[in-house]
Amino acid sequence: MTPANSIESPVYQGQFGEFSITPSDRQSVIIYRSGLMVAALSFAIATVLLFWQGTTPPILTSLSVLYACFCLALGVSLLTIHIYLKVLHRFLQVCWAIGAVTALIVIFTRPEPFVVTVYHEAIALVGIGFTFVALTGIYFKEAFCFNRLETKLLTPLVPLLILGHLSGLLTPSIEQNLLAVWAILFLVFAGRKAGQDIPSDIGDKSVFAYLKEQEKTQP
Repeated sequence: MTPANSIESPVYQGQFGEFSITPSDRQSVIIYRSGLMVAALSFAIATVLLFWQGTTPPILTSLSVLYACFCLALGVSLLTIHIYLKVLHRFLQVCWAIGAVTALIVIFTRPEPFVVTVYHEAIALVGIGFTFVALTGIYFKEAFCFNRLETKLLTPLVPLLILGHLSGLLTPSIEQNLLAVWAILFLVFAGRKAGQDIPSDIGDKSVFAYLKEQEKTQP
């Protein structure tokens, strides 16, 4: 995507015509990246607390709060992310919603702490896992669009850890190592996104306009 005019006139030449980046576009990118940063920080803090203090009652309560922050922040990012394919965007949002609803059901119907229930009950992890399907979708999108090493590693790592735990193929030590790598790479990803130029995250708006017109013309 290259500027069609001077810097004073922020007009870009896209695949299907010229477009400009509005303040609203920039705000949506900032919100998207802020959501990722909050999610990454929540995930990293939860991981550190778990490794440092173990599963004591106060830590388990803290993990539940941090997961809520992670989930809400991820939902905000999924509302503001720029994805050309509308069906893919909606799919990721639906996956997040399924995971969020499952989390609420687990919290209000299980006597054990949220994290303990998810760790020990496969059905709970499967439901919560839809949230991580959405997160993996973001990793994949970022890896595809920006060729980022950390997201290339995160895309297979997340399903590997979750499915490995469900199947019982991973030992606790391997799970802990993968969790630590996940937390670190997620922070690296969110940090690098914060410094990325905003127009690149918006993409080619002429493609969005073209796809929207195609939807209108379809019977």
